[in-house]
Amino acid sequence: MKFHLICYNKSVMQKSIAAPGFTKDILEELKKVTWPSKNETVRLTTVVIFISLIIGLYIGIIDVLLAKVLELVTKFR
Repeated sequence: MKFHLICYNKSVMQKSIAAPGFTKDILEELKKVTWPSKNETVRLTTVVIFISLIIGLYIGIIDVLLAKVLELVTKFR
């Protein structure tokens, strides 16, 4: 029993054929990447966590202050 692939849209056929080449190109580019060392990764992760905590604290303080102001404004109404 033989099966024949009938494709009416040539661009779809070309895209499916080009996919393995695309994957190969991605892997080749990933080999060129200079990956950070473990120490650099730990240091940068610490910086991100520290800055995130500072921003979270800042937003939390502003939230509490605005809630208090809104409470005072609605109390006098």
